[in-house]
Amino acid sequence: MRRDPFQAIADPTRRAILLLIASQAMTPNAIAENFKSSRQAVSKHIQILAECELVKQKQDGREIYYHLNSTKMKEIDKWLENFRKMWENKFDSLDKLLLKLQTKQKK
Repeated sequence: MRRDPFQAIADPTRRAILLLIASQAMTPNAIAENFKSSRQAVSKHIQILAECELVKQKQDGREIYYHLNSTKMKEIDKWLENFRKMWENKFDSLDKLLLKLQTKQKK
């Protein structure tokens, strides 16, 4: 079953997992050590991230390493770019308004 990546990243634990493996591939046990929840709960989160292709796994001997799927993350970033531009424009407008109000107060 393929899941929606936006539902996957809505969960704070899954976002934390993505941050952990962004810089280096990690085994499920190494990932689980960073959380208070059970190893099984962390494995379920990893499974969800894998199902929506946000993480990939690589077998190295008996160990499985999970790493970030940068291609899928770029798709999310591209989708978010429209919102980023919209908010930047709104903040720029707000900055201009505040500067204008400050200038009026000084007069």
